[in-house]
Amino acid sequence: MRAEPRVACFTDSFLEVNGVAHTSRQFAAFTQRRGLPFLVVHAAPETRKVEEGSLTRLGLKRGRAGFRLDAELGFDLLLWRHAQRAIETVRAFNADAVHVTGPSDIGLLGAFVAHRLKLPLVVSWHTNLHEYVGRRLDKAARFFSDNARAALSRLAERQSLRAVKRFYKLGHVLLAPNEELAGMLERECNRPVVMMRRGVDTELFSPVKRARRDGLFTLGYVGRLTPEKNVRMLAEVEKRLFAAGFRDFRFVVVGAGSERAWLEQNLQCAEFTGVLKGEALARAYANFDLFLFPSTTDTFGNVVLEAMASGVPAIVSAHGGPRFIIEDGVSGIVAGRADQFADAVLALKSNPDRHAGMRDAARRLAREASWGAVFEQVYRAYAACLQQAEASRGFSSRTPIATANAIR
Repeated sequence: MRAEPRVACFTDSFLEVNGVAHTSRQFAAFTQRRGLPFLVVHAAPETRKVEEGSLTRLGLKRGRAGFRLDAELGFDLLLWRHAQRAIETVRAFNADAVHVTGPSDIGLLGAFVAHRLKLPLVVSWHTNLHEYVGRRLDKAARFFSDNARAALSRLAERQSLRAVKRFYKLGHVLLAPNEELAGMLERECNRPVVMMRRGVDTELFSPVKRARRDGLFTLGYVGRLTPEKNVRMLAEVEKRLFAAGFRDFRFVVVGAGSERAWLEQNLQCAEFTGVLKGEALARAYANFDLFLFPSTTDTFGNVVLEAMASGVPAIVSAHGGPRFIIEDGVSGIVAGRADQFADAVLALKSNPDRHAGMRDAARRLAREASWGAVFEQVYRAYAACLQQAEASRGFSSRTPIATANAIR
């Protein structure tokens, strides 16, 4: 086994605007800085291979035989037409292992390539797909009764989770973004699980970017405006703030998606910026007073970490990965219902000293989140995967759970 594993990464997203794509781009940049041989296979407007120093990228064009998952994401049912090219590219790259980021069309192709080339497979969990299915179906079935819609959503979520777990059992080592998911994968898949959290650029996202001069208390949201993000709760929070007599505030909503029209009709004090990137996004974060993130489906929440790096305390849901990022009551607040989100806003608005302390704590904790440390941990997982593969002489489907605890 070589000192530095040569890894072929099949990622759900790379060019798009979402957490998986952002993490994948950061990973590619990390390997380039370290001179590590790394192959990324991803969807692209055209099929072609690009060499960028130690980084090789193979873009695969999706066709029309599939369906849309989101404004930027699709699932090509005939992506298998690229299988031979993917196999030849991975073989020519001389990969030691394959890493896939989930059961997308690209991820399924990556798992197939690993099987064909008899390479160990690492699978990372980035998205709670089963919960996305439930939320989307709940919205699509709005003409059914509430009970029928809820039953359909629960059934779809259960069946989707079963399918997702079967996919993750293909992996020899699994990567999880938070402790709750790590425990579930260990129990359900009987595979070693290594933590793969997220990092943040604390130079780009910084309190020094704050330039707002007005005194209007600003509540921010950044992310997709889609059902699984639970963004309609923002309107309920606004109603409760009004009911409490608080009107000297505004929402600033950054992002795009199918829920934008509903939010524009139901939020009275809101500005919608669309998608922002780079410095424009950094300035938007820094000008927030609080960051509200009601999603219950996010496995980590890169945007929460970006807000914290900008010196903005976050109020996050009691369900999902973001609650593992903040320190409740120190750098942010964990809330369950809309009334608890509103109560947290009012409590911090009425206590400037506590708010200022949370700002400092949020920035301090974010500075400890290094992308380099995240990806070094992933490379340790790669090494452990290769060691296990070598020891098992054919990648036994039953890898000892004790190894996960040793790596973590």
